[in-house]
Amino acid sequence: MKKVVIDAERCKGCELCVKYCPKQCLSIADATNSKGYLPAFLAREDDCISCGICGRMCPDSAIEVFKP
Repeated sequence: MKKVVIDAERCKGCELCVKYCPKQCLSIADATNSKGYLPAFLAREDDCISCGICGRMCPDSAIEVFKP
C-alpha cells in the first residue's frame, strides 16, 4: 500500500507539499492533468516517513497519507 496518495486531478501544482516535505519525497510531474496543471507525485516512496505534513499543507485536500 502506498504511503501517500495524491489525487492528480484535484492537484493544482502549487508545490506547497513539495516545499514542506521534510524528506523531499515529492516532486512535480512533467505531464499536465485534465485542468492543465502539473500535479505533485510521490517520487521517493521509500524515503517517506508518513508524517502527514504534505496532506496538511495541501489547500485542495488532494493528498491522503497512510501510516504503514
